[in-house]
Amino acid sequence: MSETKIKLKEKDIRKIEEICTFFDNKPGELINVLHKCQGEFGYLPAEVQEYVSDFLGVPLAKVYGVVTFYSFFTMKPKGKYPISICTGTACYVRGAEKVLDEFKKELKLNVGETSADGKFSLSSLRCVGACGLAPVVLVGDKTYGRVSPDSVKEILAEYDH
Repeated sequence: MSETKIKLKEKDIRKIEEICTFFDNKPGELINVLHKCQGEFGYLPAEVQEYVSDFLGVPLAKVYGVVTFYSFFTMKPKGKYPISICTGTACYVRGAEKVLDEFKKELKLNVGETSADGKFSLSSLRCVGACGLAPVVLVGDKTYGRVSPDSVKEILAEYDH
């Protein structure tokens, strides 16, 4: 885990403990605990994982394994407006790669990165189940269908305030 160490505040540690206690500190509740922690902190840095490991009595390697296995979990903070481009088969065939390239160009970001101002983060995902609207882009919880490279600037303009 080669990332910058963050220092958790005492209230953050108490919050992790509270979440673990809510799930009775049961190792079998690891995914639920991580889900709730990510909801609280926005991501799961190594330090949060270490406290979860301690409170649940689960080896840190197992916690890290779960975090890195499931694409829902992230160890990097996401932007205020997380942008996900679907690259599933239907979206890919209908030009998702060109849409993704346009987002990369406009935001000057690669997949997995967050803008310096913390506003946008960019990711790709496999399928959002809206294949009839391909190619599909998600910005937070909002879904954009039939997105073309030309519509990328318009989408970004909605969040540029």
